Order: sequence, then structure tokens, then C-alpha cells
Amino acid sequence: MVASSITAAMNLGYLTVLREAAGYVGGYLVTNSWGRPLEFRLSTSVQPSRVQLILYGGTLEPYICGELVGKALVEKTATHAQLIVTDCESALELRQRLDTPVVLLKDDPLKSDQPGNGLLGRRGPVFCHPRFPQDAEAASEFLGRLDPAYNLAEPFARIREALSEARKMGAMSRG
Repeated sequence: MVASSITAAMNLGYLTVLREAAGYVGGYLVTNSWGRPLEFRLSTSVQPSRVQLILYGGTLEPYICGELVGKALVEKTATHAQLIVTDCESALELRQRLDTPVVLLKDDPLKSDQPGNGLLGRRGPVFCHPRFPQDAEAASEFLGRLDPAYNLAEPFARIREALSEARKMGAMSRG
């Protein structure tokens, strides 16, 4: 009997949404388990109107980051990620629109106001959406299968740099 060396794909999605003077802009990078890029998408800028600011109140930013920017980027991507990591707390709302676990990577667990659903480990503080506590176990299992040297935060620097380059080329101002 020969053991199978074929394992299921382990793709990670990285979503970040930045608030800029021109509005909210997002980038979504799907990598393999070694951090190599498989697919990248960026959004155009989303600028809420004054009326939207008033009507949505405190729910506006999670709506923009999770539903408008995040969901659009993930849906337009052909490469499926088994886990989506975000560094934008408001983008965690994307989880309510997907079946895929979405986790928030925080740089400082002491500054987080997230409830006690965090996974603290060698990869840093990771939190799941409060309405999906079962994601903590799924994320922990997935992250545990990654190489211990894998830097979970590093792809966000690549996304920001790519967004900066796209901005210079004018790609983000096109509809």
C-alpha cells in the first residue's frame, strides 16, 4: 500500500481595505501555502456620500469594507481560498456573506476590542467573527498545517505596495 502524496490545495486569501482621502480601496491576494501569488485583484475607490454617512452611521464602514469592497473582490477571483485573512477589522464582516472562514490578524492583541475568540500562537493574534466561533477551530487547523516559518502578516505589505503601484499607474481611478 502506497501513501498518497497528493494533498488538497491550501490557498490563503489576504484582504485589506484602506481608507484614503478619495475613499475606501481594497486589495485581495490569493497565495498558495508557500506565499506565492496565485491571483490578485484590486478595487476602485468607494467614496460614501454625506447622506450614506448619516443613514448608515456606525454600520457604514463594515458595509463598505465587507460587502462592497471585500465581497466584490472575492467573488471576482477565480482561485478559491480555504481561509481568508484580513488586517482590517471592518472587513471581517465579509464572513457574513461567505461560507469561507474569514479571520482578522491583529498586530497587537492588547489593542483589540474583539471578544474572546482569538487564537494566539506563533502567527500572532488571529480573531474570527463573533457570529462564527466555529471558524476559530477551522482557522487553527489550517494555520497549523503551514510551515512554522511562514509569516502570515507579510503578504499585506505586498498588497499595499501593489496598490501603491496601481495608484501611480492610474489603474484604481478607472471604473
